Amino acid sequence: MTAAVVERWAGLGSAVAPLIFLWSVVQNYVPPTFRLYLTTWAAKLAACFNPYLEITISEYGAERFQRSDFFLAVEAYLSDACARRARKLKAELGKDSKNLRVSVDDHEEVTDDFSGITIWWYASKRQSKANVISLYPGGDERRFYRLVFHRRHRELVVDSYLPFVLGEGRAVTLKNRQRRLFTNNASGSWNPYQGKSVWSHVPFEHPATFDTLAMHPDEKEAVIDDLMAFQESKEYYAKVGKAWKRGYLLYGPPGTGKSTMIAAMANFLDYDVYDLELTAVKNNTELRKLFIETTGKSIIIIEDIDCSVDFTGKRRKDKKASSDKDSDNDDKPKLPIEPEKDDATKVTLSGLLNFIDGLWSACGGERIIIFTTNHKEKLDPALIRRGRMDKHIEMSYCHFEGFKVLAKNYLDVIEHELFGEVQRLLEETDMSPADVAENLMPMSKKKKRDPDVCLIGLIEAIKQTKEEAAAAKVKEAEVAQAKKAKEKEETEVKKGKEEDQEKDKAPEAANGDIKQGHK
Repeated sequence: MTAAVVERWAGLGSAVAPLIFLWSVVQNYVPPTFRLYLTTWAAKLAACFNPYLEITISEYGAERFQRSDFFLAVEAYLSDACARRARKLKAELGKDSKNLRVSVDDHEEVTDDFSGITIWWYASKRQSKANVISLYPGGDERRFYRLVFHRRHRELVVDSYLPFVLGEGRAVTLKNRQRRLFTNNASGSWNPYQGKSVWSHVPFEHPATFDTLAMHPDEKEAVIDDLMAFQESKEYYAKVGKAWKRGYLLYGPPGTGKSTMIAAMANFLDYDVYDLELTAVKNNTELRKLFIETTGKSIIIIEDIDCSVDFTGKRRKDKKASSDKDSDNDDKPKLPIEPEKDDATKVTLSGLLNFIDGLWSACGGERIIIFTTNHKEKLDPALIRRGRMDKHIEMSYCHFEGFKVLAKNYLDVIEHELFGEVQRLLEETDMSPADVAENLMPMSKKKKRDPDVCLIGLIEAIKQTKEEAAAAKVKEAEVAQAKKAKEKEETEVKKGKEEDQEKDKAPEAANGDIKQGHK
């Protein structure tokens, strides 16, 4: 039996050896054109007997500097759905991933089932034969996936399975990605060829949630419902012909939780955050480029928009009016001076409106745009109208409901005998949630884990704030009264001067009449 097997393998080797020799002769002596013809003819001959088709997904497509989105989606899908059935695996931590990813290693086969059919995936890698140093990523070796399936399932695979893999792979990538906080770079440093993008980023790790937000529960629930409705309304926005975006205006005094609200929204939706610094944007063109470089599933914020930038048209008009007024009041000749250098941003109101509501705002989809301000009344009505800033959320001073959230978070206290006193004082005093939270934090040894001491300290702080507010109000009234008295005094002085001038003019007029009579 053993001798027969050995003899059979020896016969097979004898049969294969001439074929290997013949193939080497073909490669060395047959012209490339004729060799290509033979290869094509052999492939067609094999296709007549082979009922299986292949689709290749390469790592790099036409844009050699960037990996193919489809390749990355396939890699994520196989690592999530099929890696358990593979024998060879590789583990890595991606650049923008927060979890360790285990994927199919090179030269490994896995199978997948879809709608009752079996599909084979092969992870492959091919080394470049040319002894040339490539400037392109992946130029020395080419990784790709081969998808093999029966030809009678061609339409199902192309029309249904591949789009399914693309969608699932993107979902897995989003789930495993490390969310990021972006800020815009100065335009002078933009250079995509040196890896200097218009945005730079760090991991977004803000711990704020709606559970920790000091806000009335009803108002908080309204915001959460609005966010969920937006996230689930892609088809509805397309149906009504609107870009899939939503605007929020957060307004209120400093320390009332506007930035915390943004972090809670980002954590709730699992979105990236783009913090746009308008003072670093030179003009409307740069603003538009920044917008199109953002991704979907993101929040774009402009904080303190009322003092971020003076809109160019209004600024120039004010400067011109001021200059004309000065020239009218001063008839003295002026020396020539150098033209004024205007290094400030030239972003206009029109450019900002197009940024949030123009044609370019529909690029990408699933974005939230947030403005924050301490003074809502200073903003142009066109900037915050419904359709641009769809929902206006007032972040007010700390009320009792917000205080209870803070007491639970900071002290693990739900009810306390001092809550009544705190409620009464908060109804009479304007104190921000940030100030309330600071007084509840047990940072010293005396306050550590002692709710009574923390609450007593908070009550004293509220009383002090109340007294300071009353004193400030009295001082403001005194200043207003002093200003009014000064204005009255200046009016009387001016009136006295006018009367003296009238008295001086009367004798001169009389003398003029006498002289005229003598003549």
